[in-house]
Amino acid sequence: MGIIAWVVLGLIAGFIASKIVNHTGSGIIVLGVVGALVGGFVFSLFGAVGVTGFNIYSMLVAIVGAVVVLWIYHALVGRRAL
Repeated sequence: MGIIAWVVLGLIAGFIASKIVNHTGSGIIVLGVVGALVGGFVFSLFGAVGVTGFNIYSMLVAIVGAVVVLWIYHALVGRRAL
């Protein structure tokens, strides 16, 4: 996948994951790209394939990974604020 495809996939996945986790919709490209990497790792742990290209399955993998990253981020920031 080219860099532009990663950016577009990351932007969309980050936005959707942000809507799922905290309902603000302030997704960022880095969150989505990191989410795609984390999602690929998580899916490979369960024997599935990670990001395969610019398709619906890869978007699902990236969104799941971005939700995991956001959940961990909010858990760490929320704990630090207490």
